[in-house]
Amino acid sequence: MIARPPVRTRFHSVVAAGVLAALVSAPSAMAQSSVSDQQAAPVDRIIDSDVREDQVQSSDDSDRVIAAIEQAGENTSLVRKVTDLDRVDIVFMPDSAAVEGGPPPEIATKLDENSESIEGLRRELESNALLYHAINSRNLLITDVVGIEFDGDKHMVIFAAAKPSP
Repeated sequence: MIARPPVRTRFHSVVAAGVLAALVSAPSAMAQSSVSDQQAAPVDRIIDSDVREDQVQSSDDSDRVIAAIEQAGENTSLVRKVTDLDRVDIVFMPDSAAVEGGPPPEIATKLDENSESIEGLRRELESNALLYHAINSRNLLITDVVGIEFDGDKHMVIFAAAKPSP
């Protein structure tokens, strides 16, 4: 006949096995929760960012738009680092839309001179989930973005040669 260990020893074995199972599964449980937390955090930030629209005539704000175009290279690296904004303003310039003949000559010239920087900026905007969502939520095409400016750490202005959606 096989001798059975005392009840106390079996109890300790069961407790030890339970503790061991908990320790083994804890890292995967933590990894799962942090993955879901990481996925939820950008969504919360996108939702919490205030996206506002404005319309201006290109000629009324041409100096500001030209400055944004000229700073496209520098702003591209800032866009790459943006993870949280309090507010995003999208400034539509309906008179610069392609259906209206495009931007006025002085803005068109700056766009041509800085075309590589503008393309890089558009790629970064498209790659940044926060900013892409802000742009896409207003039915704005990335190709209509002509420049951006940062107004402090938590506020960004996007200039678009487009008409707002009805």
